Amino acid sequence: MKAPRVPPMLSTIVQAGLVAVDGVTFSERAACPGCGGPLSGYDTKKKIFCSIRENSRERALRVNVKRFSCKTCGIIVNADEPFYPGTRIGSPVVDLCSTLAIMMPANRTAAWLDAMDVIVDRTSCRNYVKMAPGPVPATPFFGTNLPRSVIALSTLSAGAGSERDIASGAEILAACGFPSNYRAPLQRQLQKEGMDRDPRE
Repeated sequence: MKAPRVPPMLSTIVQAGLVAVDGVTFSERAACPGCGGPLSGYDTKKKIFCSIRENSRERALRVNVKRFSCKTCGIIVNADEPFYPGTRIGSPVVDLCSTLAIMMPANRTAAWLDAMDVIVDRTSCRNYVKMAPGPVPATPFFGTNLPRSVIALSTLSAGAGSERDIASGAEILAACGFPSNYRAPLQRQLQKEGMDRDPRE
């Protein structure tokens, strides 16, 4: 398959948006999602948000996610984070898969992501496309549709200056559209299908 010709500006925006999340800490959760009980701090875990190619080398972008223990039912829950339930990759990358797949087959979508130096294998890309709850909010950009979550993250990145090198967890969540009504069907579908997830997460 011939490699797609992706406009350089498109790749730049996607890369800037994803890199904006690297190193961000997510540490807030209002209550236990199971019973609504109060939470107490448990620990903080590093998670891979996504992998990109930078200067021909793979780079894993990581985030820090605080975990809590429910004082009522005892379950361990993560802070609010920009991941769809049951997935191991940041929600903006899933949004990219879903948005591009509207215009092309899943294998071509994976090739486009690769051309933008976002590392997602074909099988994962195809699975994310199948799980999509419907159209992801997107904006026409250079002949394709770019998820608004990616654009918002890129804008955050552009606004970072010497006094603020890393965006806050709340800013990242807002840029990714959390909480958002259009994400609810995906969460229900993932829970119904019993997608694998490491119980330690």
